[in-house]
Amino acid sequence: MNLLSETTDFFERNKLTADDIMFIGSRESGYRCSWGEFQRLADVEYDSGFGAQEVASDLEIIFRDGGVMWRLEYDGSEGWEYRAPFTEPAESKPITRLTVAGTERTGWVDLRELHEKPNY
Repeated sequence: MNLLSETTDFFERNKLTADDIMFIGSRESGYRCSWGEFQRLADVEYDSGFGAQEVASDLEIIFRDGGVMWRLEYDGSEGWEYRAPFTEPAESKPITRLTVAGTERTGWVDLRELHEKPNY
């Protein structure tokens, strides 16, 4: 897998552009580069399959609108993940519980599941 191609393909699929980039690097360590430097450095082949993660795990691309791309790794298989900027939901529902205590649920639930009756 070519990291630069993977990145630009990801941009296209998510309607992102290099012009929208605010930051490339690691917020934690302070390392950063420009888009031009990233293009030069990322034009490299790596194994994105299972095994050891090869691309820096703290690499992020942050966009001016608040969207963020980061490296996702699962058992050594890696790639980009994207979180769009926050937009407030159109509908607002009150939260009345945060845990499964006092419900028929046993765990691994989201807020919707905690507030709706089970379908079983």
